[in-house]
This record gives sequence, C-alpha cells and structure tokens, in this order.
Amino acid sequence: MAASTHTVTNQPPPLVGYDVYTADRALTEGVERHLDPALLDEAHTELSELGRAAGSAQAQEWGVLANGNSPVLRTHDRYGHRVDEVDFHPAWDRLLGHAVSAGLTAAWSRPGGHLRRAAGFLVWTQAEAGHGCPLSMTHAAVPALRREPELAAFWEPLLTSRTYDPGLRPAAEKAGALFGMGMTEKQGGSDVRANTTRAEPLAEAGTYLLTGHKWFCSAPMSDGFLVLAQAPEGLSCFLVPRVLEDGGRNPFAIQRLKDKLGNRSNASGEVEFDGTWARRVGDEGRGVRTIIDMVAATRLDCVLGSAATMRQATAQALHHAAHRSAFGGLLADKPLMRNVLADLAVESEAATTLALRLAAAYDDGSEAEQAFLRIAVPVAKYWVTKRCTAVAAEALECLGGNGYVEESGMPRLLRESPLNSLWEGSGNVQALDVLRAMGREPAALDAFLSEVGPARGADHRLDGAVKQLLTELADLDRIEGRARRLVERMALVLQGSLLVRFAPPEVADAFCASRLGGDWGHAFGTLPHTLDLGAVVERATPRL
Repeated sequence: MAASTHTVTNQPPPLVGYDVYTADRALTEGVERHLDPALLDEAHTELSELGRAAGSAQAQEWGVLANGNSPVLRTHDRYGHRVDEVDFHPAWDRLLGHAVSAGLTAAWSRPGGHLRRAAGFLVWTQAEAGHGCPLSMTHAAVPALRREPELAAFWEPLLTSRTYDPGLRPAAEKAGALFGMGMTEKQGGSDVRANTTRAEPLAEAGTYLLTGHKWFCSAPMSDGFLVLAQAPEGLSCFLVPRVLEDGGRNPFAIQRLKDKLGNRSNASGEVEFDGTWARRVGDEGRGVRTIIDMVAATRLDCVLGSAATMRQATAQALHHAAHRSAFGGLLADKPLMRNVLADLAVESEAATTLALRLAAAYDDGSEAEQAFLRIAVPVAKYWVTKRCTAVAAEALECLGGNGYVEESGMPRLLRESPLNSLWEGSGNVQALDVLRAMGREPAALDAFLSEVGPARGADHRLDGAVKQLLTELADLDRIEGRARRLVERMALVLQGSLLVRFAPPEVADAFCASRLGGDWGHAFGTLPHTLDLGAVVERATPRL
C-alpha cells in the first residue's frame, strides 16, 4: 500500500501535556473565591502540580491500562484456604498512590482542606475516575468514626495519611489505610432499614459478630468497612476490619465482583459475613444517623466526580473543535458548533461552581452552613449527576466517529457518566431526601433561600425563577409526585444565583437565558443566537 495515502492531516493533537488545573478557569477562580488568601499560593502550587500530573501522558496511560485490565478476584490460595483478595493492574496502584500522596483523603486535617481536596479530586479524577471510589470512602469515613473517639484516635491518622500502603495486614502495622462501605442488600436496595444482616453482641462491650450479606460492597480490597446490620436495639453501624489484631483474617467472603457498565478499574463486590467480628460505631439502633455523615460526604464526591467527567468531556470537545477543520474553517468557528460548545461549557461551569460552593461550606462548619448543606447536597447530587450523561454523550458527538472509537477516551467517559447518579442514592432518593429535610429541618430551607438571596435583582430571569420556586414551595399538595420537578428548579436557581454573582457576564447570561428564562431547546446547541457564545467558548477551551 502506498505510504502517500496514509499521510495524516486534519487530526487534532492529543490533549496531553497540559495543566488540568490552570486550564480550567472556572475551577481556579472558584478556589480563589473561597479559599483563605493566606493559603492561595500554596494551594495553587499544589493543585498545579497535580494538574500537570493529571494532564501528562503517563497518567492518561495509567487510566487506559487500569480500565483495560479490570480487577480479578482470588477467593482461595493454592492450598484451598480462603484469601478473598482482589488483584489490580499496577496502573491502579500508581493512580491511587498518587492521589493519596496528594492529600485526597486528608481534607479533615488542614485549613481549607475540603475545598483544596475538592479541587484536587476534580482535577485528578479527570485522568481516571474509578479509583475515586476508595478515595471517597476513605475520606468520608472520618466523620462517622469521630462518633467513637477511641476508634477515631486509631483510624483517623491512617485514613488521612499521605502514604499509600496496599496489602492486607493488621492496621497497626500499616502507614496508611483505605476504607470501604457496605449498606445495600439485594432485598432492600436503597431501603436500608430492610437489611437482614444480623449483629450478635459479644461479651466485650461494643463488639459483635455479623452474619449476612451485602449486595454492593464498595472497594472490597480495603482495610476496613463501615456497614449496617440489625442489632438487638435495631439497625446499627459497625466497623469491620479485614485483618484482626492478631493477624488473622476476619471472615469476609467476596462471592464475586460486579461486571459493571463503566467504572471498570474499580472493584465492587458481593460479600458474605459469617461470624465476622465488628465494632459498633455510635449507638445501637442509630445506624442510619451514624453513617449519614459518611453518606453526605460521598454524595458531595458524586457531585465532584460528575463535574470532573463533564469538564474532561467538554475539554476534549473544545480541543477537538479548536484543531479540526471542516467546510472551509475550524469547527470551533462555525456558528452551530460554537453554540454546542458554549452550551456544554456553561453546563460544566455551573457544575464546578456549585461543587466548590458545597466544599467551602464544609470548611466553614458554621451552623448556618451545615443547614445549607443538609438541603443543597441532595439538590446538587440529584441534578449535577443527571446532567453528566447528557454532557458526555454530546461531547462525544462533537468528535464524530472519532469519539465513538475507544482510543479517543470518550466511550470511557460516557460509560462512567451514569454512575454518580446511582451511587449513594438514585434520583428519587435524593428528591425525597430534600423533602425530608424541608419537613424536619426548616432551617435548611431558610439557609438555601438565604444563599440565593444575594443574587436577587441581578437578573430578571433568575428573579422570575425564584418567584416560581417560592410558589412551588408554598403548595405542598401531592408534593412527593412533584419532587423531581421541585428539586430540579432548586438546583437551577442555586446554580443561576452562583453564576450571576461570580461568573463572567457572558456565562451567567447564557445560563439564565436558557436554563431559567426558557429560551432553550431540548438538546445542547440551542442557546439564543444573541448571546456572546464566542467568549464562553474561549473561556472554557484548554490550552496546551
């Protein structure tokens, strides 16, 4: 075959060798907005180092290898002894090790830690999303463990360590540890109060033996797990270590690993407990109340993870269009493609801005901010995670047939995109949680409306949307059937209020005109033609 027929032209260069952090102006501006100025130089340096690593060819290759070589379960050793270990490709360990060393499980131990971790999580998981699961679980276990000071004193230094120490050994012998979670059972799903796993008290106070199963156990290779089980006084929370203090293996039979749509690098398993030693966390009968702190933290990570996927998908589409020519010019300069790209960029920036606002509320820690989080986290979890799949699919289409090919990386983003909407409670669970918060904690709704308040009067379309929302909130008749509609409106009003206050006028104008003003179609690329779409695209495009 003649070599001349294979001259490569009009193909964009790979989006590689760039700083994922500094290339994202919505992210960098959000960090500057929320972080103590005294911490900014250090944070920018750390996040830029992480951004360069995430944008490197090496990290991208790790992501490809980790997803192309899914974890393998080993139930027994050569002699027939149960070992229940999960083997990962070395690329997984490199990704996870880099994340741990960057402090992505250490938010609780430094000033501005939640915001800095959130920005780092958003940056680093753009290289590969699957290893975000153990990072999230390990980070989120800390507030639940703090309900038992003795447990927290032992485990928290290990969970917040910057040393990645894989392998199953007694925790006291390790320099760092990872945690997982087991809540869901096959007969109950999200209805965790239907769980059947039993917890029988032992003579030593606070210790139990568990018998039962978990239909979804996150990160089953971890050193410890928080699980729910039925104790004599009701559903309770327990810490289950994989290895006991004497070095023996705690009964923890991994029956199989799930064959998932995406998230292929990460292990999710079905596990059986049969005389499994556990330590109670919190009071008997208060398991949901105890573990809810962990759930709330992982729900924020769902928002962050979806924002990261949306940003990476949008960045790939913008980069492709900035280098690919068609019909006499660059795709990015074509009015119709520019509309699509701007629409994606607006959605991505709205997700990032909201996610960082939530992280900043965690750092603040005040009663008002905690009330805000109680309602804003499920609102954001509901909406941002649902928008992720639409963004990933549209961004893939921007690359045409090239985007449908595995080598582009876009199919992996698309397969990953529905996960966070399912994890830690699906859409209906989030919507019902918002209703529950409004009914039980009036301060939560007050805090939400107080957050929106400073933006009133800045945009007539936002003002109209707030008025509609208040009308909706005043009518509680058959509200459960309207819960999704209500929560969607709450999310859009919250995002709109943040963009009006903090984003450039062209971004806020595009969001309010389309998402709040109704001048929008049913697909991306249907923004009003009167907007300054070129400025929106320019702001979001990554530069090598």
